Amino acid sequence: MAAPDRRIRAFVVDDERLAIDRLERLLAATGRVDVIGAATDPEEALARLHAQRVDVIFLDIQMPELSGFELLARLDADVPVIFTTAYDQYAIEAFAVNSVDYLLKPIEPVRLDRALDKLQRFTGEARPDVRTLARELAAHLAPGRTLERIASRVADRTTILDVARISHFLARDKLTFAVVAGREHVVDYTLAQLEQRLDSRRFVRAHRGAIVNVASVGELYPDVDGGMLLRLKDEKKTEISVARDRVRNLKERLGI
Repeated sequence: MAAPDRRIRAFVVDDERLAIDRLERLLAATGRVDVIGAATDPEEALARLHAQRVDVIFLDIQMPELSGFELLARLDADVPVIFTTAYDQYAIEAFAVNSVDYLLKPIEPVRLDRALDKLQRFTGEARPDVRTLARELAAHLAPGRTLERIASRVADRTTILDVARISHFLARDKLTFAVVAGREHVVDYTLAQLEQRLDSRRFVRAHRGAIVNVASVGELYPDVDGGMLLRLKDEKKTEISVARDRVRNLKERLGI
């Protein structure tokens, strides 16, 4: 653990290079942290973390191939972790205690300073067994619990869709469509079934006939009936209405 009178040695793991660059700028501005390494590939991060000592890991939760929880469970050293996430409802209570903190994206400088203050207060005796907690949560994320790929079958042709690339699902004319880059693909699920199988941190029911990938949401507007309209980031700037009773949940998923 870093002593209060010396700079904190940090390692940053995030699958988005822009997110790493922004966090590195914020950390440099604090004057308290030396970022001694960063990686967008979780496997590369594991190898480097096994080879060097750090005081804290800034770790993204949602990454392809290996989640932040799974990475931490495989780490052979007990290192304090500050999680970075766009999903404020996922395991926040578990990670907001003792030596584990979390930062919602986009990360604010004031919140980052508080996390660093918290980090420097901890002693080895006060710190929980973070890796055990991570293993339990990694097991919860095990393959099969949530859909990662989905098949679209038309006649004798089957297209495999990466769920992360699906901007939204629509129910229309007794069919369900997954939309990828503006193109609709028929899938063999109802929206109710999808709501049970999709990662609830990534996908939100907007109204009776639509489920939206929060990563695809670009803008929000008030609607005349007290609900909202959301505009996606796709080329068509697709607009989808959000029912009044679902606005709060959507905003929570978006971190606003």
